[in-house]
Amino acid sequence: MSDSKPEDELAGTEQPFVAHLVELRDRLIKAMIAVGIAGAVLFLYPGPGALYDILAAPLVANLPKGATLIATSVISPFLVPLKILLMSAFLIALPVVLYQVWAFVAPGLYSHEKKLVLPLVFSSTVLFFIGVGFCYFFVFGQVFRFIQSFAPKSITAAPDIEAYLSFVLTMFLAFGLAFEVPIVVIVLARMGFVSIEKLKAFRAYFIVLAFVIAAVITPPDVVSQLALAVPMCLLYEVGIWAAQIFIKHTKPPEETSAAS
Repeated sequence: MSDSKPEDELAGTEQPFVAHLVELRDRLIKAMIAVGIAGAVLFLYPGPGALYDILAAPLVANLPKGATLIATSVISPFLVPLKILLMSAFLIALPVVLYQVWAFVAPGLYSHEKKLVLPLVFSSTVLFFIGVGFCYFFVFGQVFRFIQSFAPKSITAAPDIEAYLSFVLTMFLAFGLAFEVPIVVIVLARMGFVSIEKLKAFRAYFIVLAFVIAAVITPPDVVSQLALAVPMCLLYEVGIWAAQIFIKHTKPPEETSAAS
């Protein structure tokens, strides 16, 4: 009897584990299919070259008349547009990818945890896209105009396409993550790591921190630093306000009953 006990404890554990692996594989395949479909559509229209032209438009608009971007590597004209195609396809398919993640995790969550996770996944995705859009439509134009205003007349600007792609990705990531400040504040407050009162008291320190982060991440110009730091400070206030509402509506059943 005692010899069979370890087998009884382990009995039936292999199948659920394998089933989870199979489901994870299926979810990953569906996410990759979504990215592939988005990439195929973008490849047909508008095409990799046109995608790069769209991405480079804010810079080209502020270059001297007749100036263009250059490629210093033989394969850059092929690889760089292809990288942009893959990046754009992933961003377009991101809602599907996140849904697959959510569908895999959700069955193991309690109802109050689902109320916590799903709004955060949705809002963090929206905020990231807003940050990227803000960077592309507003920040880039101001930054490139500011930089070109300091360029000597004797210099003809001809940026390298790979260097520009690296710069764009860094800026997109910086602004996308910066716009996640409300999500970070909400999670910290909801998980009990810090209270609302402490978040309010930390406000002055966060303003200094936001300007330090902006100075480190963005180019050394006032425009881009203010464009990153000011929204971070405003979003910190939004996070404090949203955290109070979020905590109230996502309490576990035992906390709700105890409070009543």
